Amino acid sequence: MNRALIGLGALVVVVITASSSLFTVHQTQQVLVTQFGQFVRAIQVPGLHVKVPFIQSVIPFDRRLLDYESPGEEVILGDQRRLIVDSFTRFSITNPLLFFQTVGAAEQGIRGRLSSIVTSALRRVLAGENLLAILSTDRARIMGEIRRQVNEEARSFGIEVADVRIRRADFPEENTQAILARMQSERERVAREARAEGAEVAARVRANAERDRTVLLAEAEANAQILRGTGEQEAIRIFAEAFNRDPEFYQFWRTMQAYREVFSSGEARMVLTPESDFFRFFRDMPTPTVR
Repeated sequence: MNRALIGLGALVVVVITASSSLFTVHQTQQVLVTQFGQFVRAIQVPGLHVKVPFIQSVIPFDRRLLDYESPGEEVILGDQRRLIVDSFTRFSITNPLLFFQTVGAAEQGIRGRLSSIVTSALRRVLAGENLLAILSTDRARIMGEIRRQVNEEARSFGIEVADVRIRRADFPEENTQAILARMQSERERVAREARAEGAEVAARVRANAERDRTVLLAEAEANAQILRGTGEQEAIRIFAEAFNRDPEFYQFWRTMQAYREVFSSGEARMVLTPESDFFRFFRDMPTPTVR
């Protein structure tokens, strides 16, 4: 019985010792082996590895690309405009020993330092650029310079920065309102100019139309006068020809027309002497014979 207990205890000790001696490094990890807080070795090859049990410790670090999003920071551009800039950084731990010595075992420790590094680089680079350059194709060059400066400082912490990008660049609220007011004023100015140009064109069109109308009416009136004159001339010629053919009949016909125009209403009143030439056909009519 005692031997069985001793054997079981020895087996437990062996299992515990083996479990403390063996550890696995995953493909996404790199580890540091320390002994009483002192560096022993770095392991970046995935697989099963051995350490001294109970004395040595394993500190894992991620070897993949890590993300860090910095909060919005106000920066002043080279043209003295203010922008609220949000950025994100992609980095990886390339020297776990240096990272452990400068930052510590926790990956979160690097984020606060990255914040100050990225913010400083953004302020330095953007201070020499204007807004148009940031919004144009020069943005790639600007981000490349920011990444270079951030990388130079980040290497001292055992990390390598793969990329730095501006996620959002907005004007401060007070600047936004001023810009919107300026844009509205500009749109109103353009609208006023467009309305003034439209009114000018409309006035020009109306003036041309009025001129064409006046010319057309004048030409029409001139043609009408010519036609009336021609008609009256032809009428006079016809009347003269008719008069010359039979003056007495023509005089009689004209007088009958005058009688019809004067007496057709039945209310005409004329003050004439009986000897007036207007009634000569009444005087010259033969008196009917009474039988």
